[in-house]
Amino acid sequence: MARGRDRSARSRLRGWGGVTGMAAACAITASLTLLPLSHNGGDSFGTKTVGQGATSAVQARADECTDPEASLQPSGADGPSIEKIKERGKLIAGVDQNSFRWGYRNPETRELEGFDIDLVRAIAQNILGDRDAVIFRAIPTNQRIAALENDRVDVVVRTMTINCKRLEQVSFSTAYFQAGQQVLAPKDSPITGYDKSLDGKRVCSAEGSTAFEALENQSFGAVFKDEGDGTEQDKDQLTVPNQLDCLVRLQLGEVDAIVTDNALAASQAAQDPAVVLKGDKPFTTEYYGVAAKKGADDLVARVNQVLVDYRKGGADSPWMVSYREWLATGLPGIEAPPAPKYLSN
Repeated sequence: MARGRDRSARSRLRGWGGVTGMAAACAITASLTLLPLSHNGGDSFGTKTVGQGATSAVQARADECTDPEASLQPSGADGPSIEKIKERGKLIAGVDQNSFRWGYRNPETRELEGFDIDLVRAIAQNILGDRDAVIFRAIPTNQRIAALENDRVDVVVRTMTINCKRLEQVSFSTAYFQAGQQVLAPKDSPITGYDKSLDGKRVCSAEGSTAFEALENQSFGAVFKDEGDGTEQDKDQLTVPNQLDCLVRLQLGEVDAIVTDNALAASQAAQDPAVVLKGDKPFTTEYYGVAAKKGADDLVARVNQVLVDYRKGGADSPWMVSYREWLATGLPGIEAPPAPKYLSN
């Protein structure tokens, strides 16, 4: 998609919200599904452990992990993972199609847009010389790691937090965005933040998310687990497959609050002006990374090279251009992307 296509349609979309707007968006999403995760085509692939020319350093196991944001040194060299992508002629990217301003279907243009989508296209441009050479696969929050482990996608670019636990299962690029957990609730709610005001309240989070992990560690008396979680009896009311489902639950009065990344919460508040972020600031500091299959060193190193170029240029860098287009309204004041950290060879 060429940048700048149908800007008027984008501007009309910004600010759509409430139950009516969300219902329309969900209906559109259902009718415009991306290539499904369960697709069994001829694009299945494997990944070898070390790329040609890429550093062989590996990110630490969780029990050894002290600096999870440290990733492989950037490299433009090809390796087995890159060669598979080039042979296929397409980058397969696991993304969200429901997160406003991050990865979502514009219901007027029917194009997939957002901050994460811009980064996917930059990776495709670097590897394949074509920013449109992408197969997008919609992945629920709780299936991001499984999609990589089962060779359904090359990369996951879906507001995915880098942490030590996940590094046991996947590899990450350097950080491309800083976020943190925060509470989202109706404006007139007595909830004041991630504190004792959650006592007895029904709180929604996505399965497999760092928000759910935070609630497991400290819930302040909130009710945040469904009976039968992970079984056929799971009602998917308090713990849901997709993070956006929490906003629908909140709008329908089925939950009292949401815990999620402030970056996603700000986008949801832009969709529905009846909800706001609670608390003065996030109660965690987290970093989003591009995830790849564990051991796909050449691909991780190449993504890190893409991010080096993506950060270059100060206020005119591709990163800042994308930030101003998609995120600055809801998350103002960011002057630069997070600085990269690298492992020693």
